[in-house]
Amino acid sequence: MKIFKLIVIGSLLSYTVLAQTGRESQTRYGVGEDSIACLKNLSLYTEDFKNKNFDAAFPTWQEAFDNCPAATVNLYIDGVAMVTKKISDNKDPNVAEDLYQLLMKVYDQRIEYFGNHPRTPASDIKGFKAIDMLKYKRDDKEVIEEAYNLLDEAVSAGKNNAHMAFLATFMNTSVTMFKMDKIDAEKLIKDYTAVTDGLDSQLADQTRARFHEQLERIKGGVESLFANSGAADCETIDRIFGPQLEEKKFELAWLKLVSRLLMREDCEDSKLLYQVSEYQHNIEPSAASAYGLAKMYLKSNDLKRSIEFFEEAVKLSENDNQRADFLRQLALIHLSDENYAQSRRNALRAIEARPDWGAPYIIIGKAYAASANTIGSKEVEKKSAYWAAVDKFMKAKAVDSSVAEEANELIRIYSAHFPATDEIFFEGLEVGSAYTVGGWIKEVTSIRAK
Repeated sequence: MKIFKLIVIGSLLSYTVLAQTGRESQTRYGVGEDSIACLKNLSLYTEDFKNKNFDAAFPTWQEAFDNCPAATVNLYIDGVAMVTKKISDNKDPNVAEDLYQLLMKVYDQRIEYFGNHPRTPASDIKGFKAIDMLKYKRDDKEVIEEAYNLLDEAVSAGKNNAHMAFLATFMNTSVTMFKMDKIDAEKLIKDYTAVTDGLDSQLADQTRARFHEQLERIKGGVESLFANSGAADCETIDRIFGPQLEEKKFELAWLKLVSRLLMREDCEDSKLLYQVSEYQHNIEPSAASAYGLAKMYLKSNDLKRSIEFFEEAVKLSENDNQRADFLRQLALIHLSDENYAQSRRNALRAIEARPDWGAPYIIIGKAYAASANTIGSKEVEKKSAYWAAVDKFMKAKAVDSSVAEEANELIRIYSAHFPATDEIFFEGLEVGSAYTVGGWIKEVTSIRAK
C-alpha cells in the first residue's frame, strides 16, 4: 500500500511539473501540455488577427495573454489594437469599463514582462498608457493626475528623443494640472521647457526631416497652450531662468525660448531680457536683434547702449528703407539728448538711404530751431536759426507730400519767431539777401521778416 501511495504521489508531482502555464512556471510558453496550449492559442489568434477577424482572435488571444504572458511582445501590441477596437464598438458603459480595465492591464503586464525591451522601454509603454487613459477618461481628475505622472516619466526618460505624441500630450496635461491647482506655475514652465527642448532638438535633426512639418504644428500648439495658460508672469520666468543664464548663455535655443517667454509677457523692464537678448545677439547677430536691444535700452533710458545697438542695426540692415528708419530713430535720440550735430548727421544719413522721405528733414529743422539760443550773441543771429529750420520744413514737404501737414504747422510756428523788419535793418541786413547761419549750423539761408 505504501509503495502504491508513493507511485500515485510521484505521478501527481510529475504531472504538476510537466503541466504548468507560462505564468506559473515563469517561462516563455509554459511546461508540458500548457506549453502546447499556449503555442496553439498564439497561432490561432495570430492568424485571425492578421485577417482582421478580431472577434475570433480575441478569445484565443486572451488565453495566451492570461497563461503565457512572456511568450511575445506582439501579445501586447495586438492586444491594445483589439481591446481599443472593442471599446469603440461597445455601447454598454459597464462592458466598456471592463474593457478599459483590461486595456490598462495590457499595458501593466507589458511593463512587467517586456519593460526592458530596447525599442520600447517601460517609460515609453507608460507614455502610451497615459495617452489611452486620457482618451477614455479625460474628465476624471484622478486619471488626469496619474496620466500626467506617467507622461512626465516618459518625457524625462526620452529627453530630446521623446515621442512627439508624449511631448504634445504632456504639455496639454500639464496645463490642465496647473488649472486644477495640482502643479504650480514654476512646474508648468519647467514642463514647457522640457517639451520645447525636445521639439527644437527634433526639428534640428535632419534624419527626422519627414516629421518636421508635424513637429512644427505641434510646436505651434504647445506655444499657444502655454501662452493662454496664465502661468508665466515676469517674476516667475526670472526666478526660474535667471540662475541658469551663465550656464546657458551659449545655447541659442535656450536663449530664444527665454526671450520669447519674456517678450510674450511684455517683460520689457526685465534685466534678464536684456542679458538674454545680448547673448542671443552675440551668437546670431541680425538687424532685428540689434534693433530689439536698441529699443530695450532706450526704454530703460540707457541712451549710450541704445545708440550702440541702433548703429549696429544700421550696419546689419540689408534694406534701404529699414536702414533709413533706424537712422531716423537715432537722429531723434540725439535730438532729445540735445546733441544737435549728431542728430543732423544721422538724419542726413537717413536721407542718403531714402532721398524721397520728408521725416529726416523735419528732424533737422527741429534741431535748428531747438538750438537757436546757442547761435551767436545778437538776437538776429539767434533768430537766424529759424530761417534755416523753416528751409528744412519746406524741403520736407517738397520731397514728401505725406509730411506736408506737419511741415506747414511747423513753418507757421517758427516763422512767428523771425526777426522784425526794423531788427533786420538795424543790423545792416536786407530782407531777401543771403545769410550764413553761424554756430554749429553753418548753412546758407535767406533773410526773412516775420
